[in-house]
Amino acid sequence: MELIIAVLQKRSLDRQYEKSTEIIIEKMEEAAEKKADILLLPEVFLTGYELPMTNEEAVSEDSPYIRQVCDAAKRLHLGVVLTAMTKGMEKPQNSAFVINKDGEILMKYSKVHTCDFADEACLESGDEFRVCDFHGIRLGIMICYDREYPESARVLMMKGAEVILVPNDCGAMRPRLNALSTRAYENMVGIAMANANGENAGDSCAFSPVCWDENGECVDNVLLMADDLTEGLFYAEFDMDVIRAYREQEMMGNTFRKVKAYSELLSEKVEYPFIREDV
Repeated sequence: MELIIAVLQKRSLDRQYEKSTEIIIEKMEEAAEKKADILLLPEVFLTGYELPMTNEEAVSEDSPYIRQVCDAAKRLHLGVVLTAMTKGMEKPQNSAFVINKDGEILMKYSKVHTCDFADEACLESGDEFRVCDFHGIRLGIMICYDREYPESARVLMMKGAEVILVPNDCGAMRPRLNALSTRAYENMVGIAMANANGENAGDSCAFSPVCWDENGECVDNVLLMADDLTEGLFYAEFDMDVIRAYREQEMMGNTFRKVKAYSELLSEKVEYPFIREDV
């Protein structure tokens, strides 16, 4: 079984919902022609990233724009990770919808690690990581700053994710690319990331969890590495049979964890030098 991901590297438009929907459907059509299984969009692509935003300005789950994308997914038989600022309980959330090839919303995930040190302090964070079954493949989502925390990918792996998709919109990517490769390695999951293009940005990528062959020789786990400026679709192909065989025999993931030594991970205590009094 193969999973072909069309990764869109492109800047979003701020609050141009109708135009953004047209672009998404246009890119879906292009991805479908290339026989992709799913289109991965950068962060909040439908709504744009202009903050602050009121809850009234955010899109609801029954938005006609989301409905149009679902209809296109069914027509094209193409999945899509649709990203937007969505209505929360009191404030907007930074969210991603996983839509299958039948145009059905499999899950909505809202960013847990909102950037509370910056403009995202005006948002409402999600409170759980979620995994869904996309036509026989277990997909997880983490959004931008989520990937800075190894716990995000680890929880998704423990919930059964085989591939993690990462909508993103930020710069200074070199250490973040290294981290994503590590997340793939340590959790034995595939990872694909879509970022907005631009100077010191871009670098949309995909990594296989397979880091050595059956003889123990290291192999390159990079499946996709875009440049920073190029706008457009890039493609990453995951061989799920190879990944599943690797996961069945290698020693990372949840195989030999020593959970009894991890109690500090659940502590909410923050001490110097990590205290940020203005947050």
